[in-house]
Amino acid sequence: MGRTTTLAAPALAAALAVTGVQAGHGSPRAHDMPPFITAACADAARPEADTKRDADRHPALSLAFAGVKPGDQVVELVPGSGYFTRLLSGVVGPKGKVYAAPPARRPQAAADSPDPAAPVQAIAADPHYGNVTVSVQRFAQLALPKGVDLVWTSQNYHDFHNLPDVQVVDIDKAVFKALKPGGVYIVSDHAAEAGSGFRDTSTLHRIDREAVKKEVISAGFKFEASSDILSNKDDPHTAKVFDPNMRGHTDQFILKFRKPK
Repeated sequence: MGRTTTLAAPALAAALAVTGVQAGHGSPRAHDMPPFITAACADAARPEADTKRDADRHPALSLAFAGVKPGDQVVELVPGSGYFTRLLSGVVGPKGKVYAAPPARRPQAAADSPDPAAPVQAIAADPHYGNVTVSVQRFAQLALPKGVDLVWTSQNYHDFHNLPDVQVVDIDKAVFKALKPGGVYIVSDHAAEAGSGFRDTSTLHRIDREAVKKEVISAGFKFEASSDILSNKDDPHTAKVFDPNMRGHTDQFILKFRKPK
């Protein structure tokens, strides 16, 4: 069973081939998907609420682009309801580990407000996901497990810029410290207008991909590739991501960074 703690090469090449990565850009192809990713996505234990989102989120292609594989040690920053937590658990398997890292409840939060850790704590309590550990985090002082293969965050990076008293580059530096040499950092988020920087993080809940690249690189990472798996050229980048006409259809980017060896 999972537990809760509070903490202050060849497969890569195959995955890159699957997603058609070329010189810093990914153009996905669905053939020859690694069987461990296919199995994780087809897992009957996944709730219907998750599988209904697969058509929009393209989990198999996203996981293949990341290069995650059996036996990996993975940190998922802000796992939300656990959509990718379950998938990552299935891919890394019994010899791997997933550290789901939700934010701690804010001190000023109402007593009856939802606990952001509750959904993944429920997942970790399920024996089917026995390789999942919940590591509740205060993002002003991240304390992540060391020597992990992958740190993953999806649709959250823009909100890092909305946290009070937090320098986002310090989050990136904590991720850099947690990864083993050669480890991968995946950042996926809703795209803002090109050149807008961090202007729309708290209003539209979007962020400029080039601003993300620059910020993450400043923490010591090498940019490796981007993917158009989740792109939508019809998104004007002017609506909130929660707009009923945009929800599930926003233009999104996936950026892959690597810690130098």
